[in-house]
Amino acid sequence: MTLLNIKEDILKITPNIFGAIDFWTKNRHFSEYLIAQRKICCKALERLEGMPASRYVDVESWSTKQVAGWLRDQGFREYVDLLCSKHRLDGASLLCLTETDLRCPPLELKVLGDIKRLMLAVRRLQRQHSALTHSGSEVSALSLIHTGGTDRVVSNGVAERGSIDHQRCNGSVTTVGGEHNYSNGKRKHYCGRLDPEYWKTALSTLYAMLVCGVTSFVMVLVHERVPDMRTYPPLPDIFLDSVPRIPWAFAMAEACAVVLGSILMLVLLMHKHRSILFRRLCNLTGTVFLLRCVTMFVTSLSVPGHHLQCSGKIYGDVWTKVQRALEIWSGFGMSLTGVHTCGDYMFSGHTVVLTMLNFFVTEYTPRNWNFIHTMSWVLNLFGIFFILAAHEHYSIDVFIAFYITTRLFLYYHTLANTQAYQHSRRARVWFPLFSFFECNVTGPVPNEYGWPFSKPAFMRMLLG
Repeated sequence: MTLLNIKEDILKITPNIFGAIDFWTKNRHFSEYLIAQRKICCKALERLEGMPASRYVDVESWSTKQVAGWLRDQGFREYVDLLCSKHRLDGASLLCLTETDLRCPPLELKVLGDIKRLMLAVRRLQRQHSALTHSGSEVSALSLIHTGGTDRVVSNGVAERGSIDHQRCNGSVTTVGGEHNYSNGKRKHYCGRLDPEYWKTALSTLYAMLVCGVTSFVMVLVHERVPDMRTYPPLPDIFLDSVPRIPWAFAMAEACAVVLGSILMLVLLMHKHRSILFRRLCNLTGTVFLLRCVTMFVTSLSVPGHHLQCSGKIYGDVWTKVQRALEIWSGFGMSLTGVHTCGDYMFSGHTVVLTMLNFFVTEYTPRNWNFIHTMSWVLNLFGIFFILAAHEHYSIDVFIAFYITTRLFLYYHTLANTQAYQHSRRARVWFPLFSFFECNVTGPVPNEYGWPFSKPAFMRMLLG
C-alpha cells in the first residue's frame, strides 16, 4: 500500500461527486451510480485499514460468536470469555463500547496496554462501520425517491434514526437538544432520559418525615436535661460576648429561611427533573438531622443567654412527650409558628436548613442567574448572622452546622456525578441510602425547565 495508490482512488471519487447533480438530472438510475462509488470507497478503506471493508458492513447484527471471532482475529483471545460469554457482547454493543466501559465496573480490565490496543481496534471497526453504513443509507434513501409517498418518508425516517442511534453510542449526538450546560459551567453530553422513579421519591419523603419526628421527640428529651443556669451559666463565646443581643433577629433568620424555601419550591416546580431534586433534598436533610439527633442527645450544653428562660421540664408519661413532639413537628420547630425549645444546641438546625436551601438553589439553577445566586447567598449568610445576633446558639453550633451541611452536600453530589463510584462497594457500605436512591442516575442532572401543567382547554383553543 502506498500513498500514491490512495491518492489515485481519492482523485477518482472527487470529480464524480461534483458531477453527481448533473448526472442525476440525466439518469434515473442514480442508486446504481452511488453503489459503484461505494465500491471505490471500500477499496480505499481496505488499503487504509489493511483489512477487507466488506467484511464489516453488517457489524451491528453480529452475534456474540462473531464478536468472539473478531476478538481472536485481533489478538484478544484472553478476553473472549469475559466479554462474549460472561457479558454477552454482541455487534451492537461492540459499536457502543468505550474506554470507560473497559476501565470501570463490571469489566475493570487491569492491563493498560490491552485496554489501549483493544480500543484502537474497536475505533477502527467503528470508523469502517460508520463510513460503510453512511454510504449505504444514502443509496437506499435515494433509490426510494422514485416510489414517492409513504415509503420515502418511512425509509428516510429509519435512516435518520439509525444514524442518530449510532452517533449516540459514539458520543457525538446525545439528545435532540444536543449539549447541556451544567451548574459547574462545563458542557457535557447528556445521554438518555433520566427516570424520575417517583416511588423512590416517596420513600425519601417518608424518610425525611420520619427523621423530623425522631428529631422532635429527641428535642423533648433534651429539654428535660437542660442544665440549670444557676449551676451552669452561659459558656464564653467571642461573638456572643462582643455583639449585643437583637430581640427580633431570630424571627428574621426564620424569615430568610421561608424566602429561600419559596425560591426552591419554584425551582422544583419548574425543573424537569424535580423528582430527583426533591429526593436528594429529603435524603440529605434527613441524614443531617439524624446526625443532629445524636449530637444534641449525647451532649447537653448550657443555655447560651440569660434571656432564655429555660429549665429542665418534666413532661411526665410517654404520651405527653409524644404530644409535645407532635407540636414541634407540626410547627416545623420554628418560633414563627409558636414553637419554643431549649437544649437543642449542638448543632444549629436553622443553619442546616438555611444552608441546604441555599446550596440546592445555586446548584440547580443556571450559572448566569447571578441575581438569584447572590440573593440566595445573602439570605443564607444574613440568616446565620441573625441566629447569632439573637443569642439563640453558640458560634460553634452554627459553624459545625454549616460545615457538616456543605461537606455532605458536596460529597453527595461528587459521588452522584461520578458514575464509577455509584456502584462501588465502599459507597454501598458507607452510603447505603445514596447507593439506593442514586443507582439509576447516571451523571449530572441537567438544568432543564418547563411548565409542569398542561394547558387548559380554552388556552389550547386560542393557541391552537
